[in-house]
Amino acid sequence: MKPKNLSRRDFLKAGSLAATATLFMNYPKSLWGQSASKTRIVLIRDSNVLDKSGKVKPDVIQSMLDDAVKALFETDDASAAWKKIIMPSDVVGIKTNSWNYLRTPFELENAIKSRVMNAGVTEENISVDDRGILKNPVFKRSTALINSRPMRTHYWAGVGTLIKNYIMFVEKPSDYHPDSCADIASIWSLPHVKGKTRLNVLVMLTPLFHSVGPHGFSSDYVWPYNGLIVGVDPVACDAVGLKIIEAKRKEFFGEDKPLDPPAKHIALADTRHHLGTADMNRIELIKLGSKKGILI
Repeated sequence: MKPKNLSRRDFLKAGSLAATATLFMNYPKSLWGQSASKTRIVLIRDSNVLDKSGKVKPDVIQSMLDDAVKALFETDDASAAWKKIIMPSDVVGIKTNSWNYLRTPFELENAIKSRVMNAGVTEENISVDDRGILKNPVFKRSTALINSRPMRTHYWAGVGTLIKNYIMFVEKPSDYHPDSCADIASIWSLPHVKGKTRLNVLVMLTPLFHSVGPHGFSSDYVWPYNGLIVGVDPVACDAVGLKIIEAKRKEFFGEDKPLDPPAKHIALADTRHHLGTADMNRIELIKLGSKKGILI
């Protein structure tokens, strides 16, 4: 499936800015926290990240994010890690997910924004948005993107992923629903997206591992996993998240219970669209924090 020939009048300026982000993609792999043979992904968990009411603790989520990027980029402090991927001259769009049942936590959005500002980006050059990104003036002129969303089962795609989180960058998202969203990774090659993403954060605090229907949600099918999966490669992050969801489904149902529909778009993002690595044998998974109930 080829990328749609979309109207991109709102992104003419962004096309000329894409070269800046492309420079980062051409740097040595060591900058991106990956070896020549494997892609590095960090899974960090902290059982104290949620309070008794289930609310995210801002200081703990900030610490988790900081520790993850330090491990990912092999730095002694979070500031040094962020400065490897964000320049003061960048215009940064933080692509979040606002699904009302399980959204990207505000506390995590604020943690990301805080570190982008610490890297020297002014507040007027940062925006956090989801469904309004095509009209958002900061996203229109963005040179860098940070991608963050919760992992959950999904009616059309099998699971909602970092790859799928960019569906709002197109004018007709439904065009990418056929065949279990098999070709949704092609969105990442569109001119106003390609080469801009500096970091991906897959939220695994309370993942949804089973659902029924287009907007299905039940609190019976979420659990306090208390984790974040962080990496430069969205496909590798999603592959790790999928393994955890599959393991939880087997644990809960007492047998292998395949996703329906299958989450084929993750593997195809690798084999067909060459966006990243879905093969677990080619992923270097660094595990930080609690190992109890890690499922992977």
